[in-house]
Amino acid sequence: MARICAITGKRPVKGGRIIRKGLTKKSGGIGTSLVKNSKRRFRPNVQRIRVKLPSGEVKRMWVSAKAIKAGKVTKA
Repeated sequence: MARICAITGKRPVKGGRIIRKGLTKKSGGIGTSLVKNSKRRFRPNVQRIRVKLPSGEVKRMWVSAKAIKAGKVTKA
């Protein structure tokens, strides 16, 4: 199962880790050069918690830590 927040809809996004080598021109060097550009995923901090729904039902859901801190959900 994909780790997607049930409240905010946050999901893993694609990105890249760029590695550069050399001293910047600003620091007195001849400039940096790109050495490696590797792909990676940025994963949200999603936790499986028991949530009390407005209907009174208690259900387990994947919720992001940001949504929990903001008080968008009430823990059971």
